[in-house]
Amino acid sequence: MTPTDIALLAAEENKNPLLPAAPDLVWGGICFVILLLLFWKYALPRLQQVLDERTANIEKKLEQAERERAEAQALLEQYREQLAEARQEAARIRAEAQSERQAIIEEARAEAQAAAQQVTERAHAQLQADAQQAKAELSREIGRIAVELAEKIVGQALSDGQATRATVEQFLAELESQAGSAEAGRR
Repeated sequence: MTPTDIALLAAEENKNPLLPAAPDLVWGGICFVILLLLFWKYALPRLQQVLDERTANIEKKLEQAERERAEAQALLEQYREQLAEARQEAARIRAEAQSERQAIIEEARAEAQAAAQQVTERAHAQLQADAQQAKAELSREIGRIAVELAEKIVGQALSDGQATRATVEQFLAELESQAGSAEAGRR
């Protein structure tokens, strides 16, 4: 054994099992640099492109969301305006219906009052006509009875019907005037 072999054996015996050998470190470093360059050259641009596309897509979606939010806000404002207009229209229609209802009630009331007035006037006229007819019939009956009584008192028939009728009518007129003055005195 040469001293060099002894030194190598001593160095191998003192070697740390966690540390790789120097040639392994060199070859591992070279592979790492090659992989790093390949990653830098090919994978990193593609990764950057994907990230850029994804960022652009997200920004586009954010802009679209902002436009849609603005449109939704505009639709909401439009809806509120339409709702307010509908409420105003409903209030106007209710007010018109109330006024029409009131007008219809007033018209019906006026028609009912006019009809009642007509019925009252007709009834009043009918009563006056009936009273006049009853008065005339009563006058005729009183005249007939008076003539009969006069014929019984005198003992002969009264032949001049015209003069007799005039006397009876004058008598009845005097009775009516006395009854009218007596009624006025009671009031």
